[in-house]
Amino acid sequence: MELIRKISKNKEQDSSVNFMKLMPYWPLFLILTILSLLGAWVYIQSAAPKYESHARILIQDEKKGSEQSQELEALDIISPKKSSDNEIEVIKSNTLIKNVVYRLNLYAPVSEEGGFRDKSAYVSSPIVVIPDSLHKVPLVKKAYFKYTNGAVNINNVNYPLNKWVTTPYGLLKFAKNVHYIDDEEGKPLYFSIRQPKKAIAQIADAIKVESANKLSSIIDLTLIDEIPERGEDILNSLIDAYNQSLVNEKNRLAANTITFLNQRLTTVEQQLQNIESKQQQYKSGRGAIDISTQGKLYLENVSVNDQKSGEINMQLSVLNQIDSYVRSKDMSKGIVPSTAGIEDPGLNQMVKNVYDLQLEVESLKKTTGENNPLVVADNDKIEKIRPQILENIENQRQALLATKKDLSTTNGVYASSLNDMPETEKTLVDINREQTIESGIYTFLLQKKEETALSFVSSDPGSKIVDRADSSDAPVSPNKKLIYIAALMFAFIVSISFVLTKESLTSTVMFQKDIEALTKIPVIGELTADKSKSPIVIGNKERTLIAEQFRRLRTTLNHLDIGQDKKRIIVTSGISGEGKSFVATNLAISLALTGKKVALLDFDLNKPTLNHKLNIHGKKGITEYLKGEIGLEEIINPTPINENLYFISAGKIPESPTELITNGIAPALFSELNKVFDHIIIDVAPVGPVSDAYILSPLCDLTLYIVRHNFTPKTFLERLDINNKLNKLTNPAIVFNGVSQRGYGQSYGYGYGYVYGDNNYNKKLTAG
Repeated sequence: MELIRKISKNKEQDSSVNFMKLMPYWPLFLILTILSLLGAWVYIQSAAPKYESHARILIQDEKKGSEQSQELEALDIISPKKSSDNEIEVIKSNTLIKNVVYRLNLYAPVSEEGGFRDKSAYVSSPIVVIPDSLHKVPLVKKAYFKYTNGAVNINNVNYPLNKWVTTPYGLLKFAKNVHYIDDEEGKPLYFSIRQPKKAIAQIADAIKVESANKLSSIIDLTLIDEIPERGEDILNSLIDAYNQSLVNEKNRLAANTITFLNQRLTTVEQQLQNIESKQQQYKSGRGAIDISTQGKLYLENVSVNDQKSGEINMQLSVLNQIDSYVRSKDMSKGIVPSTAGIEDPGLNQMVKNVYDLQLEVESLKKTTGENNPLVVADNDKIEKIRPQILENIENQRQALLATKKDLSTTNGVYASSLNDMPETEKTLVDINREQTIESGIYTFLLQKKEETALSFVSSDPGSKIVDRADSSDAPVSPNKKLIYIAALMFAFIVSISFVLTKESLTSTVMFQKDIEALTKIPVIGELTADKSKSPIVIGNKERTLIAEQFRRLRTTLNHLDIGQDKKRIIVTSGISGEGKSFVATNLAISLALTGKKVALLDFDLNKPTLNHKLNIHGKKGITEYLKGEIGLEEIINPTPINENLYFISAGKIPESPTELITNGIAPALFSELNKVFDHIIIDVAPVGPVSDAYILSPLCDLTLYIVRHNFTPKTFLERLDINNKLNKLTNPAIVFNGVSQRGYGQSYGYGYGYVYGDNNYNKKLTAG
């Protein structure tokens, strides 16, 4: 029994079981592999190769540092501040992508008809199609054309290049393709016209815009397209459109500021002209002469005070403009006032903050909408700053008015001292004072106008192109290696799933591993299915696989010490038809071939079959002996198969076989046979229908339990250990019988697949 347990343990540790379980289905694996690889090849041939285009730009991000010099920043007073995160959304906006679609006419693609698939003729078409974007153009699925002699032929009608022409597909213009590469194959060309929105959505989904890293303000733009030239054009056009939008925004702000300054200059200039005209008329009318020394001193003092008053008036005017701008409901629609002349840094910073927030709101509205949380947050910030600005303006206004009042009082003192001066001189002083004030205001406005003009003239968008778009040399899609690996994995998974599903759905024993999983009784032998259907498969000259398997089983019995003191072997099964009589007969013949005297007993008193297999009929046997009607010598019959093989038939079928077996004579029969024979093989009825095997097994030394492939129900093996505890079988061991070819192969069986000439199995026995 120790040897049997070792055999079972060794077999459970055999890692080749699962592999051998799948090997018979190798044709299925091969066919699915071929089909999968063929499908992968067809996919690769039909899928358009795609290339990756990549570009990089640098954003002047105030949060991540700027490369712009302080001198340039001082001149550039108009450009709004930017952040990388916001600019990424602007670049991906439909507004800019729409600009690219219309610029490159991507909603009117030209295609080249092919075998597996049609492909883009972005570089193989001699012309490009330009629809009339100002009018609705009908959608076109396929419009075939030919380009000959500098004209486009559609439906046998020639259309010239670079002119708007009326076609069956609407108003179109045909122009030469700057990317054209002559295609010698000359495949049919056709153009399509689709909705621009679909082209915009397609590019928006394909393009990838992201920051190079968290600390950098460099933005990476990536696009995968089947035509590398088109991918590069899309990215370059998108960058150009983005830069142009920045320039346009900057120029719009500069234009608004210049308009405001021009209006103020016109007003101040008119006032200066009026003062100069008044001065000239007064001098001509009064014949005014040089002013006295006292008058000069007064004029100098008053002039200084008046200049200060003028600056105060200018500051008050600026404060009024800022106050009006801040109090307006929608500051975005007004002209941004200048804070020039206001010396309070707090007010300047607050106005700058409101200005920057308003620009950011306008930028976000273009891409997200008015209800975006970022827009709402920025508007809330503006509303919080607005009262602070108004309070600051009021405080400064009161301070300026107080200062102005003091200056006016001082000038009054000076004026009272000139009461004795001629009226003419006094009037001239007043006129000069007005002229000085207006002249200062005019000079200040001219300075701000020049500063704004410098920003307006500059075409710097505030971003730098690090890398223009460049495409990969080799396609990045489809990945042939990955697709072929996926095809192999698909074939492997489907094949294994099919095999495991097929095997798991059966309710009968299919594998030796099933036996080991259902019962602790070890398997000591495996017999393949015999195609000859002959009951006798072993002889002196038989070298078939099943004959060698019986010889191997015989060797196993020798290692189990069967043949000396242990001679009796009972052979049974769970149900009828599992081949117990076949195994008992050929095992007995195999033992007889070694020169041992073997007795083969047909103890299946319910349905005896050994007499038919040995072709021995009409003989009295066990029934008559157990009834006491005849002696032992009368039931022992020689066989024509081998001189060492003797047969005891069942005899006449009794009415109560079980009661006859239990009448107490059977032990005496075995004792007498022990004296004469070297081996006693007993074929008994299956344990499922009757209990004869449980009665005779205690009288024997070894019980061979036959399990037949694809025949024995698994439920019988599941109950075998439990039944063996209640009705113990002596030293039970299983023989796996009828192992047939499985799957689609011709050389693999169900169990472990031992073949003739393999000594591994015998080595395990010897080691035990």
